[in-house]
Amino acid sequence: MADQSTDPNRKTRLYSPYHDLHAPIQNLYNLPTSPEYLFDEESVFQRRSWGENLQYYTGSGYLAGAIIGGAKGSIEGIRAAERGDTLKLRINRVLNSGGHTGRRFGNSMGVLGLIFAGMESVMIHYRDTDDYFNSVVAGLGTGALYRAAAGPRSAVIAGAIGGLAAGAAVIGKQVMKRYVPI
Repeated sequence: MADQSTDPNRKTRLYSPYHDLHAPIQNLYNLPTSPEYLFDEESVFQRRSWGENLQYYTGSGYLAGAIIGGAKGSIEGIRAAERGDTLKLRINRVLNSGGHTGRRFGNSMGVLGLIFAGMESVMIHYRDTDDYFNSVVAGLGTGALYRAAAGPRSAVIAGAIGGLAAGAAVIGKQVMKRYVPI
């Protein structure tokens, strides 16, 4: 039997979705790789907006806290198992403990990310520059504000820890940029 695509007695043609498209296929799929901006002023600043920062720090803080808290709670659940427990009861204890601790840590870290993003955005707005000092001061203020209800001594210690953590994160980011090829 003859192939239908080369049969000269054939009265119809095979369907091709690209037959009437008289444009090179490269024009359809060669999209620009650089970011596109609505206003020229947006292309000058290479940073996230305050809303993007808020979502990034809050979300990543919640995710990191939930993972760390879930792992810690699961270990506590494993350690809390008693001799006479069935497998079903042990699994239930591990899952409940991991979920409870994961939620608690996730919420705490999400709130810290929210406060940090807000303080950093305020610092960027008032100083009109985006540098390392903003992050360190935002970390200091976040720690102090987060523990302010526990008293001034606790707020000062937490502020120092927050500032040191933000400074370490900034230094770590610069080291990663310089020495880790990505």
